[in-house]
Amino acid sequence: MNPGDVVVVLVTVGDEQEGAALATVLVEERLAACGNVVGPIRSIYRWQDAVHDAGEYLVLLKARRADLDALERRVRELHSYDVPEVLALPVVGGSAAYLAWVGEATSR
Repeated sequence: MNPGDVVVVLVTVGDEQEGAALATVLVEERLAACGNVVGPIRSIYRWQDAVHDAGEYLVLLKARRADLDALERRVRELHSYDVPEVLALPVVGGSAAYLAWVGEATSR
């Protein structure tokens, strides 16, 4: 795979268990090659006209750019938030072996 074929998708979740469950489903369904659950993190954000300060976890997903719509739909189906974060960042470089693995791990 070329770097431009791969994205890193950021998804915040309320707790570690939700992050692990989300990553597991997405990897099992081959919508992501892997998911890293990082945290706890502290998120400060505006929601419903108020500023909130909350503990969350961040899930980093490595996926095919072509699968982004399907991955986002699945995150929305599984996520506990009304408006889950799904931000895809382009990959501009990476080891050929790792990129090939992402392609193989997400092949359906």
